[in-house]
Amino acid sequence: MHSRLLLEYDGTAFAGWAAQAGLRTVQEEVERALATILREDAVPVTVAGRTDRGVHAWGQVCSYAHEAVDPVRMNAVLPDDVAILESVPAPGFDARGDATSRTYCYRILNRRARSTWLHGRALWWPRRMDRDALHACAAALPGTHDFTAFTPTETHHVRFERDVFSAAWREDGDLLEFWITADTFMRHMNRVLVGTMLEVAAGRRSVENFVELLAGAPREAAGVTAPPHGLALASVGYPEEVSAGRATRRS
Repeated sequence: MHSRLLLEYDGTAFAGWAAQAGLRTVQEEVERALATILREDAVPVTVAGRTDRGVHAWGQVCSYAHEAVDPVRMNAVLPDDVAILESVPAPGFDARGDATSRTYCYRILNRRARSTWLHGRALWWPRRMDRDALHACAAALPGTHDFTAFTPTETHHVRFERDVFSAAWREDGDLLEFWITADTFMRHMNRVLVGTMLEVAAGRRSVENFVELLAGAPREAAGVTAPPHGLALASVGYPEEVSAGRATRRS
């Protein structure tokens, strides 16, 4: 038997998703809670997207080989910065292997005054920016590109091409959100994309230069890595057949 969890978390106090010796991680907290509820020594989980230190999630998905649990009971033994939203039986479901896409959102507050409510949830950017330039950069992203310039040089990745299904900046007054959906993402990829686009918006590089980076330029040719607290894993997509037979589709 396999089960599927939909969860959200505030990544501020975590060293990322993946378990790491001596560090507090989301995986460690979720597996500990599952073991407690299911009265097992250990309940390993498989996750759809391994988020980095400080990155949040609104729609993370993981799977494990055991019965489904009551979210209310699970949340009672989880810390306040992690919550289970849904737990369902999902025979044969693999949260990572079955996933066809991941969607991330990066938030920026573009105004002179900082926000109490968005502190730790959005990058405060009090400087002027060319929003048309941001939109032009995002419009260049859909398709298959080589994102070598947008991930650290020292990496475990062997394939640097990624299929971007959609990318766009959404504006709501002073709040800007960069939404991107792709098959998979490399480490820091979204944050370097945002950091580089902000350099374009500030007039320090051109849209044309940004587009050139998508042909496999080296990491040093791209911009800075934006801080993690503006980024969140928003959702994970699965095939319709998985939705119909083994899990609930979220996209």
